[in-house]
Amino acid sequence: MAATPVWLFDLDNTLHDAGAQVFGALNRSMSEYVQRELHIRADEADRLRRHYFLRYGATLLGLVRHHGVKAAHFLDDTHRLPGLEQQVSGHRHDFGAIRRLHGRKLVLTNAPRDYALRVLALLGIERLFDAVLSIEDMAMFGQLRPKPDARMLRRVAVRLRVHPSRCILVEDTLVHQRAARRIGMRTVWMQRFARRGTHGGPVVKRWSMTPAYVDRVVRSLRPLVSLA
Repeated sequence: MAATPVWLFDLDNTLHDAGAQVFGALNRSMSEYVQRELHIRADEADRLRRHYFLRYGATLLGLVRHHGVKAAHFLDDTHRLPGLEQQVSGHRHDFGAIRRLHGRKLVLTNAPRDYALRVLALLGIERLFDAVLSIEDMAMFGQLRPKPDARMLRRVAVRLRVHPSRCILVEDTLVHQRAARRIGMRTVWMQRFARRGTHGGPVVKRWSMTPAYVDRVVRSLRPLVSLA
């Protein structure tokens, strides 16, 4: 690349195998929260959680918009996740590749900051990144606008004082990459964890496809070294 890149790494299912156990624990925690706060049956709470995730890209946004739920309360309650220490796993070769990358490296996640920092510390990679941008950093005009909001992604580039074309978004979720490409960012589709996850994650018809808005498909982070 002609200019030094800015790497934007997703967290769950990109830097660690969230689909193995963490997503299942989060889904249960969110459903229990919805059931308790909205006073509805367990099956209805689970249905509503899924519905808001598919409609808005995050269950939280539907709860805030339609039920007046406080974002901070939801995030704190649902991401406590006792036993997380035994559920987080990643690949040392991936982390070695991140160390070798040139340019700035940030985590860009729809998860809350405390959870993100906790996961990075458990993986032992918190010092590999220049900053962590969590969902708390994605507020615009008084409202949360997490991925895949293209306006928020453009604002991230402005905050970093770079043109969006300098940014490379490394993600497991295609809809987020499509939004990034709309504003000129480059995209890498990380498939390893999402392909074998059993507790949710992106819905993909064919893992062998390469959408026009994806620059590179990888199953580990080592090939990224050749992009820098």
